[in-house]
Amino acid sequence: MPVIVDTIALVGTGLIGGSFALALKQAGAVSEVLGLGRNPAHLNVARELGLIDRAVEWEDAGRADCILLALPVGETETVLHQLSPHLKPGAIVTDAGSTKATVVAAARATLGARVADFVPGHPIAGSEQSGPGAARADLYRGKRVVLTPQTDTRADAVTTVRHLWEAAGAQVEILDAVQHDRIFAAVSHLPHLAAFALVDELAQRPDSETFFRFAASGFRDFTRIAGSSPEMWRDIALANRDALLVELDAYLGALQTLRTALSADEAATLTKIFSRAREARENWINKQDA
Repeated sequence: MPVIVDTIALVGTGLIGGSFALALKQAGAVSEVLGLGRNPAHLNVARELGLIDRAVEWEDAGRADCILLALPVGETETVLHQLSPHLKPGAIVTDAGSTKATVVAAARATLGARVADFVPGHPIAGSEQSGPGAARADLYRGKRVVLTPQTDTRADAVTTVRHLWEAAGAQVEILDAVQHDRIFAAVSHLPHLAAFALVDELAQRPDSETFFRFAASGFRDFTRIAGSSPEMWRDIALANRDALLVELDAYLGALQTLRTALSADEAATLTKIFSRAREARENWINKQDA
């Protein structure tokens, strides 16, 4: 594959940024990867593992052809403030945050006219693991990446970012930022809150060790995502608060329906809900595997 951009700078060299770099290097789509972050130890590991070629400061990062922000969404505005004075003409900035409306607002507040160079993005891939040691070249293979360009985003910048993600093995789709946040509040952010809440509720019980001792594969599968970064998911929840509150209310309503049916010994209602849910999940899985 021909080189898409000569130089990429990663602000954040953990699972998301590191996997992006590894995939692009493996594909031959980039000549050099620069790394920038607040943790020198992580940068050293990233360099040792070949995720980045060298660690840099803001001035050098701004001279890259494309800069990926792979960091908690709550840090976006602060990072863009530090980066924006150093951006060379034509440099593209993109991100990998799980919410988009607040990220777009942060870009508009900090980049001025250069907001046209900002391509909001969200790779739909990840793991409860974090840090440069968790990075792998195949993380995005066959996975979706959503871009939410604005009306004033440069078309050629969107094309370049699309080509980079496709080189990493991803399937790129375009969504409106508000629609993106509404969808992912339901299918990603709410499940994480549910998993965190269940594990925390059990952990607060005086006899919690007994419950955890008997927990098996079903509990492990349902709560796997509660092993994710608390800071990252705090930022996501707050950034997507309005959409997430709507989904929380809907979920609480569904749980209340189950509670009412269970309390009234309504076996037919429980069977109907469980069957409908199983059918919907099987249809989803079949489409994923098709």
